[in-house]
Amino acid sequence: MRIDLIRHGKTVGNTELRYIGSTDEPLAFSGIAELMKIDYPQCGRLFCSPMKRCIQTAELIFPNVEMSICDELRECDFGDFEGKNYIELSMDSRYQRWIDSGGEAAFPNGEDPADFKKRCIEGFLKCIEKAADCEKVTFVVHGGTIMAMLEKFAVPHKCYYDWHIGNGHGYITEFDGKNITVTEKI
Repeated sequence: MRIDLIRHGKTVGNTELRYIGSTDEPLAFSGIAELMKIDYPQCGRLFCSPMKRCIQTAELIFPNVEMSICDELRECDFGDFEGKNYIELSMDSRYQRWIDSGGEAAFPNGEDPADFKKRCIEGFLKCIEKAADCEKVTFVVHGGTIMAMLEKFAVPHKCYYDWHIGNGHGYITEFDGKNITVTEKI
């Protein structure tokens, strides 16, 4: 099965390098303009995060394609770090502890990264099950969601942060039911 993984376009929070997870921001005008410059592959069965930024991205790049919303594919809840950038958090000892943990510690009053990854994997598998008869599936989701999927299934294996991809971009992959092989970047 071919699977295309596409990260949503830029929001204002993304342009300001803020932690935007549970905040339901729409796309920024600059994000919309950037999306229109990218040549996307033809859409397969379309699955999308419930967040505005993902739905808007999907509607812009795949107009008139029916999408299925999967709640488990939403971005991580960054808790007390939500809406802040690294400069605003630089004097917060909790932020330093999170950095020192390699990004593995739970976000204060937010989601534990391990729970987030587990949720994303469950959502991915749920969508794949629904699309079992399809040759091609397209996901319009968040950077963290893509990173969780690829950390779990991609061969050769890479760490979570190695799969970071810019807004509006993504990966074209092949999934054999067990492993994902990345064939090219979007």
